[in-house]
Amino acid sequence: MGWVAAGDDYEIALDQGRVVARAVSEPSSAAGSQSLPAELRDRPEVIELERLAQWLDRHAADCVAQVDTWVVSSLPVPTVLLARVWPDEAWRSALRDLVVVGGRPDDVGFLRDADVSGHLRLLAPDGGTVVVRARTVTMPHPILLSDLETLRARAGELGAVQGVEQLDRAVWHKPDGLDPEARGVTEFAGAEYSSWFRLSARATALGYKVAGQYATDRIREAGRVVTASVAIGDPYTEEQAWTGGLAWGTRHEDRMPLADVGPVAWSEGMRMAAALHAGGRSAPVDDDSV
Repeated sequence: MGWVAAGDDYEIALDQGRVVARAVSEPSSAAGSQSLPAELRDRPEVIELERLAQWLDRHAADCVAQVDTWVVSSLPVPTVLLARVWPDEAWRSALRDLVVVGGRPDDVGFLRDADVSGHLRLLAPDGGTVVVRARTVTMPHPILLSDLETLRARAGELGAVQGVEQLDRAVWHKPDGLDPEARGVTEFAGAEYSSWFRLSARATALGYKVAGQYATDRIREAGRVVTASVAIGDPYTEEQAWTGGLAWGTRHEDRMPLADVGPVAWSEGMRMAAALHAGGRSAPVDDDSV
């Protein structure tokens, strides 16, 4: 945005999310646009611009959160919707360079443009251009991309930079030979925290919810919602806290057999458990913590 007047002597503008000022007498001075003079801080024009900056920050975060939901759930997204939001810089930053899959086998590539007709233009892995005219597309969770390693390599070579974790998202594949009766895993159990509050704070900082003695993550996959949960202890009975076992459940079943956990729910649950484990000190695993 451009410069706006703030009194008779200054003009103000937003620069990378903060309000800066310059003297009217020196409109071309770079040095004059680096800080906000104290006498301007309480002016209504400055306050309104600061509120706008805060709104823009929240809007950008909301866009990232929504696109992240589309990626994790692999939900079909209307192409006309993508075309409608594309002119918005916050939406465009969150969507640009995501791997998009259309209706045809060759409709795969890094999203580069969406026009008013609802057509998408993708940068193909071979460097060419793909025009997608499908009514809906998906931005698949990386665990569902069979050529994930190739796409990761090509993204670097083509200069694709994603604003939402997709290709760089940590993934875990469900191993073969699991006990069909098992209903949890302890691979990332046993990390010690100085208090339950530190462990719960790490969970919320990572974007997970804390419900009682569990950190949880809700994952939509194949038309159902699965909740992955990691035990984090009781804040009222324990001074210290440890990460416990990881389990998955639905509204109808508190603990699912591991055989029934889908690839996305498995990967996202393990991703949460690994992130919580990484923030603590390793301790012996209690097999009864699942």
